[in-house]
Amino acid sequence: MADKVLIPGVVLAGGLSSRMGRDKAGIRLGGISLLDHAIRQLRPQVSTVAINANGPVVSAEGEGLAVFPDLDATRSGPLGGVAAALDYARRHHPDARHVATVPTDSPFFPADLVARLHDAADAPDRIVVARSADGLHPVFALWPVAVVDDLSAWLASGAVLRVRSFLDHHGAREVTFQPVETPAGPLDPFFNINKPDDLDAAERWLEVLKR
Repeated sequence: MADKVLIPGVVLAGGLSSRMGRDKAGIRLGGISLLDHAIRQLRPQVSTVAINANGPVVSAEGEGLAVFPDLDATRSGPLGGVAAALDYARRHHPDARHVATVPTDSPFFPADLVARLHDAADAPDRIVVARSADGLHPVFALWPVAVVDDLSAWLASGAVLRVRSFLDHHGAREVTFQPVETPAGPLDPFFNINKPDDLDAAERWLEVLKR
């Protein structure tokens, strides 16, 4: 397992969720908000958990956790959340070399996510990101705190805001995760809830995983 002392975790909950028509962090899956699912899954893997959000946060699991917004009020998508997470770590966890980030909309992510990303970090300034059969998952990543100034400059320059562009710029390393075998067939561990139909599917997967 990754060294918890060195790796704070941040749940990125600052997105606009335009395809869902409402804030995804508060959507309930199996009676629990997606934000709380993310916190529950991430907490055992890291030293501390904090939340990046650009508005009020209602969370049973998040009571007492630090909550901070993006650094730029204009919002810069997921990269803005990552920059805020790195800035938060540098100020509040000065001994940490890396920060692990996860989004709120993929509730089934692996219990060994952070450990495997950490094991693959072959250089102090290496960004490591998760991949599965469904493709790259850019915000399931381990970020060196040392890249915070470069990322801030990238955002300030008006560069492309796609996370993948910044990952390519830094030569990020990828770690591939296999599907979870279930009685109903293989489940991509980064199954993503973007639309109401996805939420219905997630409810079915949740029941399958409880069996």
